[in-house]
Amino acid sequence: MADVLPTPSQTVGPFFAIGLRWLHSPELVPADHDLAVRIEGQVLDGHGEPVPDAVVEIFQADAQGRFPPDTEDGWSGFGRCGTDEHGRFHFVTVKPGRLGDGSAPHLDVSVFARGLLQRLVTRCYFGDEEAANAADPLLAQLDGPAAASLVAPLRDGAYRFDVRLQGEQETAFFAW
Repeated sequence: MADVLPTPSQTVGPFFAIGLRWLHSPELVPADHDLAVRIEGQVLDGHGEPVPDAVVEIFQADAQGRFPPDTEDGWSGFGRCGTDEHGRFHFVTVKPGRLGDGSAPHLDVSVFARGLLQRLVTRCYFGDEEAANAADPLLAQLDGPAAASLVAPLRDGAYRFDVRLQGEQETAFFAW
């Protein structure tokens, strides 16, 4: 009888993106929707190299700051995008409204990639929401570089949010 070796089940991947290709849903609203905004970025490893087979998920409130099931129009608030060969991802959605707890408009972001034992959880804030970001209770707890890693500047009509998994400019991640 041939030796049977266990498969490496302790990490996500490396075929994670292949298994989820049919579940891609990066467009939460059509690009021509009145309130549509585009968020784009890259997932980068500790050396600044793109991660070509990661999956990025977002969950967010609607434009009025309401989460499902409190929305009235069937808003799911959920999107998923696999990264391409350059580690790039994008979402087309609406900018969420400010939440009742004082939180600035933001996206809750999960990242799945090879070599991770669990998903990484972070947030994406909008760079043109300076006053709201300054008053956000979570951002206020972070030091300058960590807070800055969560703010997506508006460039050329899209919010730029890069996720750095490790290293000097690592994105701030949260225990969940």
